[in-house]
Amino acid sequence: MINLITAANIARKAAGKYLNLVKTAFHLVNSSWAVWIYAYLCFMKMLQLFVIVLFFLFVDNLYSQTRNDVVYDVQIQSKKLKTAVDSKNESAQADSYFRIGETFFNDGNFSKSEEYYTRAKNIYEKLNDKSNIEKVSRKLARSQENQNKIAPAISNYSRAAEINYSEKGKTINSNDAARLSSASKEVKTEAIQSNIEISKKENNKADLAAGYSQMAEVNIQEKNIPKAEENLKNAYKISKAEAPQQALEISQKLTDFYVKNKKFDKAIETKEKVLKENFVQEDSRENVNQIQELADIYIKKNDPEEAIGLLKNAYGIALQKGHTLEAQKSVKRLDSLYALSQNTDASVRLYRDFLGKLPELVSKDKSLVDQKILEDTEERISQLEKERSLKDELLRKKNVFNYSLIGVLAVLSVLVIFIFRTLKKVQVKNKKIALQSLRREMNPHFIFNSLNSVNHFIATNNELEANLYLTRFSKLMRGVMENSTEDFIPFQQELDLLQNYLALEKTRFADKFDYEIIFDEDLNIQSLKVPGMLIQPFLENAIWHGLRYRTTKGFLKLIFEKDRQHLKITIEDNGIGIKESKKQKTTHQKSREGRGMKNTLERIQLLNDLYKNDIMCTINDKENNKGVEVTIRISLTSEK
Repeated sequence: MINLITAANIARKAAGKYLNLVKTAFHLVNSSWAVWIYAYLCFMKMLQLFVIVLFFLFVDNLYSQTRNDVVYDVQIQSKKLKTAVDSKNESAQADSYFRIGETFFNDGNFSKSEEYYTRAKNIYEKLNDKSNIEKVSRKLARSQENQNKIAPAISNYSRAAEINYSEKGKTINSNDAARLSSASKEVKTEAIQSNIEISKKENNKADLAAGYSQMAEVNIQEKNIPKAEENLKNAYKISKAEAPQQALEISQKLTDFYVKNKKFDKAIETKEKVLKENFVQEDSRENVNQIQELADIYIKKNDPEEAIGLLKNAYGIALQKGHTLEAQKSVKRLDSLYALSQNTDASVRLYRDFLGKLPELVSKDKSLVDQKILEDTEERISQLEKERSLKDELLRKKNVFNYSLIGVLAVLSVLVIFIFRTLKKVQVKNKKIALQSLRREMNPHFIFNSLNSVNHFIATNNELEANLYLTRFSKLMRGVMENSTEDFIPFQQELDLLQNYLALEKTRFADKFDYEIIFDEDLNIQSLKVPGMLIQPFLENAIWHGLRYRTTKGFLKLIFEKDRQHLKITIEDNGIGIKESKKQKTTHQKSREGRGMKNTLERIQLLNDLYKNDIMCTINDKENNKGVEVTIRISLTSEK
């Protein structure tokens, strides 16, 4: 086919020749009329160029309109499909598959339409796109029915009925499922008639034509020949305007019906009528096919001469239009007819003619190119499908990897938390053991000091005082032992222990100090709990390292008071003070570290770590070395 550029070049060359002639004439005859001739021919040159371009433009447009629409449509949709795959737009992918299926369905290629409808349906099902599921399920069922795949067709009609929102849609699809699944002619007839009525109301000509065609099949089974003929004619009349492919299928049913019933003249009349239709005359390939089918009717009618004439006509059209396969079919059928009449020469001439014209025929046959393009396009679509599947698989594996990684991280996190909590528990347990160890270490220290006092009384032959001291000491020791397993004891018990302790020390150092215990009435001594034996070491230090070195009698004061959210404990003495006490220590005493005080400070640290008590302890000399003041603050809000 000559394109527009070629046309323009031809027009330019043709007009150029005229222009050169005029220029020559102008040089030979330098006159005014030559100028007018030159101007006139220039105008004719432009007009000629315009006409030629319009002509070739018309031819090119005509060619583009007669090219294979199936190939063109599939190519367009393949490009849209690639864009959809690249953008991961699954809905657009399904739409492209559906439109390709429509193209093949309208062309009568039902196996291909089934393939693409199935791909579209799978994606629509995945997306739960109900309106499109219904649409594609019905089309898929029709493709399968046309291939006599009854069971899957019933399944898809049922699926379309199940998911359809409109009552009419449900009824039509349910009727089609019943029509195919039921063996009863009455059920089939009722279902088909119901669909015909709905199609008439909806003005759905394609479904209406299909309904009449289906009713004709039932009429044929019932051997109701006039009714079958009427329904097929109605179906053909309705479909030929809008669905030529459907009209051809119905026409073929009608001619087959006539041939089966030996009504060859009606079959010939029907086929000749089809040959006059515009959609057949405009399609040279279909025209050849219909002529060949008409020849087959004449063969069955036992009229080989008429059949030979028709096949020669079909062969000539095929050669002229470049339809290789159709020309080959005509040659084979003609050869069979020549063989029956033993006309070997005619058969040889036919084959020689066909082989001689075959190279030119193949070069003109656009259908071979179209078929190759279609195959390549479908291959690209298959590659896109594989690419989509591969991407889905990669995405699935990526998700599996991500989820696995998240799972591993979650397990590791749980493991880390478990290990952390276990370590925390171990640390807490270790601290509690350490705290318990410190408490138990305090008991021998306290017992040792108390036994020294008993020893003092015995040494001074003060038996009465020794007995009184031992009585108080045993009572004190019982209280200490009872509370030795608990980190916190009731405030009242601690107060009783401290009173007993101070009474014991007062018995020994009667002339060295007096004492007083004061507590705030705002304190709830019944519910309040404090660390056991935490205050006693400070009292012991005040007596043993401060008050007993005084030359005159001293005083020890123990105060419990509420200070906002804290229990404030003050131990105040007027002994010799810390600095002076250190000076008076012997070399042996200095070499021994004061274990009681160190133990107590370690307990405070452990209690803060374990229970967040926020216990604070300060020890300061009073002014002018007039004793020591110890302040202990314990949070009242912390849980024990």
